[in-house]
Amino acid sequence: MSHHGLPCWYELASPDLEKVKTFYAGMLGWTWADSGMPSMTYLLAKAGDDMVAGLFAPDPGMPVAWTNYTAVDDADATAAKAKDLGATIVVPPTDIPGTGRFSVLIDPQGAVFGILQPLPMADGTAGGAFNQQKSGHGNWHDLATPDTAAALAFYGALFGWAVTRAMQMGPDMVYTVINREGQDIGGIFTEAGKAAASWTVYFGAPSIKDAVETVKAAGGTVLHDPAEVPGGAFIIHCTDPGGAAFALTGPA
Repeated sequence: MSHHGLPCWYELASPDLEKVKTFYAGMLGWTWADSGMPSMTYLLAKAGDDMVAGLFAPDPGMPVAWTNYTAVDDADATAAKAKDLGATIVVPPTDIPGTGRFSVLIDPQGAVFGILQPLPMADGTAGGAFNQQKSGHGNWHDLATPDTAAALAFYGALFGWAVTRAMQMGPDMVYTVINREGQDIGGIFTEAGKAAASWTVYFGAPSIKDAVETVKAAGGTVLHDPAEVPGGAFIIHCTDPGGAAFALTGPA
C-alpha cells in the first residue's frame, strides 16, 4: 500500500527545548528522548507507543514554528515536481539514518511544509504520528492561504489530495475539506489580506475544556474560546511558551 499523500510527522523548531518539552508533556502526555543524532540535539516525542513529533533548536533566522510532513513514495521526485509546480526547496532531499529521506519546502503561496520518504515499517504503515482516533497525535491540518484554488491545484498535483466538500463558515470564508483516498485529513481556506500562506497542525486532546486550563497553566496562550466544528468536535488555537502556533481538537 502506498502512503503517498498522508500526513506522517510533526516537527517543532523552538529555542527553549526544556520549557516546551515540559509544556507538551503536561498537555498531551508526551514523553521525550534524545534521538542520538551526532550533529545536533534532536528530541523525539512519544504518545503511548507511537513516535509523534521531533523538537530541535532553530538556527538564527529560522522561524519558531511547527512543520507538518507528508509521506511520499520518492522524496527526490516529489521535491523536483514541487519545484516545477512553483515551490521553493529549503532543505534538499536528505537521508536520516534509520528513518528515511526528507525535504523541506515552501509552497507557491508561501507556506512551509515537509515531505518524508519513510523507511518501510514492520507494520506496513508510515508511522503512527497521524492518528485521528488517538489523543496526543496529529488529528487535522489546515492551510490559510491567499488563494484556495491555487493551493488545491498545487497539493492535488503533488500529493493526490482531493476535495471532500466546501462549507460556508461565515459571510467571508469558505472552508474546503481535503482528503487522501477518502480519508479527510484537513482543510484549506482563503484568508483575506494574508500575505503568505501558513499551515496549522491540530493535535488530538481528550477534553478541550480541560485543555484550555492546561495550556494556560503551563505557560501557553489560548487565542479564542472553544469553537464547535462540523461533526461535533471542538477546537482551540494556541501558542506554546516558545511562541509556536498550534491547535487542539477533541470533545468538549
